[in-house]
Amino acid sequence: MLKFDEKTAELLEIAYRGGDVARRRRMAVDALHLSEGDTVIDIGCGNGLLTEEIARAIGPTGRVIGVDPSEDMRAPASARCAAFPTVEIEYGLADALPLRDGEADKAVAVQVLEYLSDIPSAVGEANRVLRAGGRFVAVDTGCNTLDWFSENEDRMRRVLDAWDHHYIEPRVAALWPRFARDAGFVAVEVEPFTFCDVTLRPDGLAFMLLHLMSRYAAENGHMSGHETKAWFDEQIDLARQGRFFFSLTYYRMSAIKA
Repeated sequence: MLKFDEKTAELLEIAYRGGDVARRRRMAVDALHLSEGDTVIDIGCGNGLLTEEIARAIGPTGRVIGVDPSEDMRAPASARCAAFPTVEIEYGLADALPLRDGEADKAVAVQVLEYLSDIPSAVGEANRVLRAGGRFVAVDTGCNTLDWFSENEDRMRRVLDAWDHHYIEPRVAALWPRFARDAGFVAVEVEPFTFCDVTLRPDGLAFMLLHLMSRYAAENGHMSGHETKAWFDEQIDLARQGRFFFSLTYYRMSAIKA
């Protein structure tokens, strides 16, 4: 898994304010069908950008509980949401949420399930904290859909193979219908949405992954720093030459508690 230390958090902060990640958040928010006064739990709230958006949408009579196990992520989330008295940022795990049974109207988890060793427990926990008719929305990466051009195909493959180690379950969307129904959800849906770029923007998803993937591969001993730097530099050069190509699909999943 990625270690969300202070340096990583700073990098994510830039990218998460960019258009690509904003679109990913919007996909989650739209599927939640938020209403004034809702109680919403943001599972794996990270730096709180989604938590803040939810707080604005549900108004002063609502309540948002942002839950994350990382202090390096909870600290900026708390600072960002300090102006919203309706927001609580708490320590918690996806399979051990700090809410009572049936306490929430909506639950959301963006890029969380793919990092869990026990997804069914997390889906079941979301079901537990939701009221009857409550909605659970998750957004996760289609890990096997990443298509990234490089003239050095062998090195590109080794970068991708290294990145495969950072998540636990690459097939979340395919498993979602069974996990959701087994947990007691109905109205189960899965919808793909794709990012495809021929430019490399400093606030874009591809630029963020370029940094994260090269760093992860080197720091975890999957590739040498020399190799990952060569890959990084090649992508910068391809972008300058107008030959850059990157494509990745995400999946928005939703279900309703019976």
